[in-house]
Amino acid sequence: MTDDQTLRMAAIAAVLSMVDAGTDDPSIRGRQSGEAWAQDHRRIVMGKSSLMAQRSSRSPWR
Repeated sequence: MTDDQTLRMAAIAAVLSMVDAGTDDPSIRGRQSGEAWAQDHRRIVMGKSSLMAQRSSRSPWR
């Protein structure tokens, strides 16, 4: 192999490793609570108070 081919393969491998590094694990993604607006929307749809009201309320441990 020439140096040009070796450098090309190294560049492709580097790009592929960076693309794979940014991928989330799908098994973990489903267990995360998500963005605040999504949490708020789910709470409102289930008939609960908004996320802002829930976060600003006093804790039962106080």
